[in-house]
Amino acid sequence: MKPETKERALAAFTIESDSILATRDAMDLDAFSRAVDVLSTVPRIGTTGCGHSGIACTHFAHSLCCIERPARFLSPAEAVHGASGFLQEGDALVWASRGGKTDELFKILDICHVKKVTVIGVTENLSSPLAAMSDIVLPMKVTTETDRYNSQGTSSFTALAAVFDALQTAVLEETGYRNEQFALIHPGGAVGKRLNQDPV
Repeated sequence: MKPETKERALAAFTIESDSILATRDAMDLDAFSRAVDVLSTVPRIGTTGCGHSGIACTHFAHSLCCIERPARFLSPAEAVHGASGFLQEGDALVWASRGGKTDELFKILDICHVKKVTVIGVTENLSSPLAAMSDIVLPMKVTTETDRYNSQGTSSFTALAAVFDALQTAVLEETGYRNEQFALIHPGGAVGKRLNQDPV
């Protein structure tokens, strides 16, 4: 490995840490609190996004299921071909887009408005069209991506994932979710064995 390659690779840890801290410092705690209240009480939660944002949204849906908040990732392509039927009045949709201008999401938010679904967005562009279409908007901040061209979805993915992890952590606290509940739905793997081991 070239010395400059090693230097850039190690710098990625600092760059991504900086974006997480910038996102924390920029967080609108009132909006965050309202988002937590919604996510803690609605019957169903949909998540949606494209590219790296979509991958983070898929993980967030799984994380919510792990604390027994019914959630599903809605592919932007499938959502406008019937999958948005998952969402009913009183549910919530969480979307993510760094720029807040992802064309594929506009029709989905239109559907949510008609169905009276609460829309929560996570974006760096708080004045974006998608942000304007949302009921609650949470900020994320990206100092720079880790690659030399500042174009790969690296720090932006990490910052978004941190927002989602903070939301899941808060919802767990607000709902009083207990580890015994998690043990029931996670019997598999090393975690499942640890959670379900007989007390000594």
